[in-house]
Amino acid sequence: MPSTAGAVSPFSQAHKRYVQHLYRRALKGAQDWYVRRDLWRDRAIEIRVLFERNRNVRDPRAVAALLNEAEKEVQRLSHPDPYRPSLFPEGTKWERNVPPKMFTPEEKAAALDAFHNGGH
Repeated sequence: MPSTAGAVSPFSQAHKRYVQHLYRRALKGAQDWYVRRDLWRDRAIEIRVLFERNRNVRDPRAVAALLNEAEKEVQRLSHPDPYRPSLFPEGTKWERNVPPKMFTPEEKAAALDAFHNGGH
């Protein structure tokens, strides 16, 4: 996925959304590596500290460099087999109990006619 850090001008609303999205992706990526919530919480606090440390950087070039570095780090730490909730697509229970096909009124009438006319 190409980096958009250079395309977003610093200190704009789009920049703010980009940083928030990067932060959320970092948290989600960390959550894929930890089974226990308390261990993940410690890592989430570390990620927050990293973002807060650079909150007051005002030089656009420095901001772009920090965002590119953060983007690379998020990519590097992404899990090869990320967690998927069991009932979501590609989860372990996805489509386990698929409801039966619902017949149209014409199909239902044809099946009942076949049954009543000696189809058993």
